[in-house]
Amino acid sequence: MTVQIINKSNNPLPQYESQMAAGMDIRCSIGEPVTLQPLERRLLPTGLYIALPQGYEAQIRPRSGLALKRGLTVLNTPGTIDADYRGEIGVILINLSNEPQTIQPGERICQMVIARHEQPEWIQVEELSATERGAGGFGHSGTL
Repeated sequence: MTVQIINKSNNPLPQYESQMAAGMDIRCSIGEPVTLQPLERRLLPTGLYIALPQGYEAQIRPRSGLALKRGLTVLNTPGTIDADYRGEIGVILINLSNEPQTIQPGERICQMVIARHEQPEWIQVEELSATERGAGGFGHSGTL
């Protein structure tokens, strides 16, 4: 699979940090450090523009290290980039810690996963087939 990409940042192209990684790290494209106060959210640019093939999406997800160590996460997780979107990829970061957090230019702020998807054709029915689980959800198995 190939994906066309425009990189208007000074950062390297997104890359996988290990051979079997599902997500590739995405860096912010800012000229100066940005400080997020506790509970502040900000849309950060990446300088990246992509053209995905039809039937694929790019999912923007948090980086676990940023979440654990600094309380920074992606607000709309996962964020979806549709195959027909051609604008700059932006990442909404939020600071869930109790302290200001500073993001440096070129810092890895999220990861991106490319995933195949389907668009279903709906078939309206009066009832659904029965299963052992049925309508059980939200802790029905005894664990949350």
